[in-house]
Amino acid sequence: MGGGPGATDLLTLRGYRALMTADVVVVDRLGPLQVLDDLPASVEVIDVGKTPGHHPVPQHEINAILVEQARRGLTVVRLKGGDPFVYGRGGEEVLACRAAGVPVEVVPGVSSALSVPALAGIPLTHRGTVGAFLVVNGHDGLDVGALAAVRDRTATLVILMGVSMLSEITDQAVTAGADVGTPVAVVESGSTEHQRVTRATLGTLVERAAQVGVRAPAVVVVGDVAAADLLVPALVPEMAR
Repeated sequence: MGGGPGATDLLTLRGYRALMTADVVVVDRLGPLQVLDDLPASVEVIDVGKTPGHHPVPQHEINAILVEQARRGLTVVRLKGGDPFVYGRGGEEVLACRAAGVPVEVVPGVSSALSVPALAGIPLTHRGTVGAFLVVNGHDGLDVGALAAVRDRTATLVILMGVSMLSEITDQAVTAGADVGTPVAVVESGSTEHQRVTRATLGTLVERAAQVGVRAPAVVVVGDVAAADLLVPALVPEMAR
């Protein structure tokens, strides 16, 4: 089940109803964790959250927990941040459960890749500016398609889990021929009270991020839609009297 980007009111109604039927909830670090306060005291909450560079519960153990709890005859909700099928390893967990004969229902969530830019006032597509977007995992760097999108400005690039790779990503883009003046926005802790937007260009991103202390979790948006004045109306001269 996807919990959305973090704000409780961005959890879907279907997701909330699923939580209220749970005997066991297996949770990640990110997502609408405040909703856990609504659970009955009898519900067991198992924390398997990861932080950058620290994975106390490996994925194979998470899979085993889901299967073990379900085989006890319990209703298990696997609460993940964002959407479980967008870099959430939801597919791996579904496979593990089905291989063990455990029936699974998928409840989609509001992906941070789409919602966090929107909450910061950044449309991923905008008529007359760009008509496509591409979502990538920052841990892997930029592939040929992502580099072409940034260089040719044919699609907005949305980078998840890329804070630790900002220097490498910008070097890749510029080396591939991208304009150093291409707008970039970094949205930290989207949908929460700690949300913060940092604006820069490809040429200034690394320095600017270091100046303000950009930290994960954050969504990085690269492209013309990240320009700060995109949605600012142009001044209309007062009509002649």
